[in-house]
Amino acid sequence: MKFLANENVPVSSVNYLKSKGYDITSIGVDEAGVSDQQVMDIATKQDRTIITYDSDYGELIFKYGFKPNAGVIFIRQQPTEPLETAKIIEQLTSNTTLSFERTLTVVDLNSLRQKKY
Repeated sequence: MKFLANENVPVSSVNYLKSKGYDITSIGVDEAGVSDQQVMDIATKQDRTIITYDSDYGELIFKYGFKPNAGVIFIRQQPTEPLETAKIIEQLTSNTTLSFERTLTVVDLNSLRQKKY
């Protein structure tokens, strides 16, 4: 599984996940300042699951028809510490019953919801 961290994902979480063997790139490092639509295009071309704290991605998927095959993980609560995102991704990917393909995954403090598209 390959990931694309949106610009709002802490670089320390990206670096931690890389150190654990995750295939992850960062918009903030590689493509700072690009639009959400461009992030979707990059994720689609590279077949990467987007990790974001930006709620606009649900609208891009369901209203405007952007549908990255690898999916989108939207984390609702802002991180309280730099490695929080990495810990969330580790928990999600360790759950073998979850599939992220063509799915919007919404994570908050007390729940996980997935909606296929």
